[in-house]
Amino acid sequence: MKAKIVLIVLNDFTNDSRVLKEAISLQSLGHAVHVIALHGRDLSEHEVIDGIPVRRVKLVSRPWSKVKLVQLLKYFEFFFRALFYCRHADIVHCNDLNALPIGVAAKILNLGRVKVVYDAHEYEIHRVSPTRRVNIAVNYMLERILIRFADRVMTVSEAIANEYVRLYRIRKPSLVLNCPPFSESKKRDVFRDRFGIRQDQIIVLYQGGLSKGRGIEILLQAFSELLDDKVVFVVMGYGPLESLVLEYQIKDARVFFHPAVSPRELLDYTSSADYGVLFYEDNCLNHRYCSPNKMFEYLMAGIPVLSSNLVEMKRLIEQNNIGVVAESNDAEGFRRALASLQAMDYESLVSRVKTVRRRYCWEEQEKVLVEVYHDL
Repeated sequence: MKAKIVLIVLNDFTNDSRVLKEAISLQSLGHAVHVIALHGRDLSEHEVIDGIPVRRVKLVSRPWSKVKLVQLLKYFEFFFRALFYCRHADIVHCNDLNALPIGVAAKILNLGRVKVVYDAHEYEIHRVSPTRRVNIAVNYMLERILIRFADRVMTVSEAIANEYVRLYRIRKPSLVLNCPPFSESKKRDVFRDRFGIRQDQIIVLYQGGLSKGRGIEILLQAFSELLDDKVVFVVMGYGPLESLVLEYQIKDARVFFHPAVSPRELLDYTSSADYGVLFYEDNCLNHRYCSPNKMFEYLMAGIPVLSSNLVEMKRLIEQNNIGVVAESNDAEGFRRALASLQAMDYESLVSRVKTVRRRYCWEEQEKVLVEVYHDL
C-alpha cells in the first residue's frame, strides 16, 4: 500500500542530510512524502528540495524572548500547527524526541489509524547540557511514556539501540546508520591548492560542528605542541568555536580554517585530506554511544580515521582496521594515536577503507528503512 508520510523535524531543514535521504528513499517507493520543519530567516515557507515538498512552519512567537517559558510556548505553537498538517497522514515519522509528541497526538486523535515511526538521531536522555540532571529526568519520563505509542523505533548506533531495549523493554530498534550514498570518490587536492600546503605534509581534517564537546580545543592544543611541521590540521565547519580556530590559524602555520561546504561538494574536500579525525569528548552518554555521520563521510572519501576512545567509534575502527583509536581522550592521547597512525602502511589502510565503505553507504541503510515501512 502506498502511504501518505509526513516527516517532522524541528530544524529549518537546510542541512539535514539524514531526513532528506530518508524522504527520497520513501518517495522512490511510491509514497507521498512531505517534510514539516521550522521556518528560518530568509527561507521559503514552501519549497521542493530534490523532489521532496517541504513546509516550514513560520512561528508568530519566533522573535519572542529565549527564556525557557517562552521557548515552551514556541514549541506548543509549532506542535499544534504541525499536528494540523498531519491530519491526513497515514504515517508520521518523528525525527528526535522533540517531534515524537506530535506523532503520538496525531495517532491518538485519529484513534490509532496513524502509524508512528520514532527515529532517534541521538541518545536523547543523556546529552551535554548546563542543567543536565533536570534534562535527563524530564527527557527520560517523556520518552518512556511516548515510546510506547511508536509502531517502530529506529536509531543510529548499536549501543543506543541496546540502551532502549534495557531502559524501556521494547523490541530492539532498527539500526539505520547515517551514511552517505555510495560514491567512487577520487583523490582531490583542494586544501593543498587553496592553502599552499606542501606535498610532503600530511593533512589531518576535522569536519563538522565547531561546538563544545567535539574535542576542538583538545585538537588545537595538540597541534600547537607538535614539534615539527610534517602534519597540518584543517578544520572545516561552522559553529561557536570558529573564532578560536581562526585565532590558532593566525599564530600557528600548521592550522587552517575552511568554512562548511554544501553536501554536493563535501567529498571533494574530504578526499583532499590524508586522515580524518573525530575526537568527541566522553562527557555524556550521547557522545560515548554516538556513530557520527562524519565518520562515514571520511570512509566514503577514502581516508583512514583517528578517533577518541568512545564505544561505537572504537568498535567501527577496530573491527574493520581502518585507523587508530586514542588510548586517552586528551592532547597526549591524540598525539600518540597520530604517531601510531603514521607508522601504519598508508596504502593498506586506504585499501581497507575503500572495501569497508561499500558496507557503510546509504544504499545498504536504505534496505533497513524499506523493511521498517514494509512491516508497517
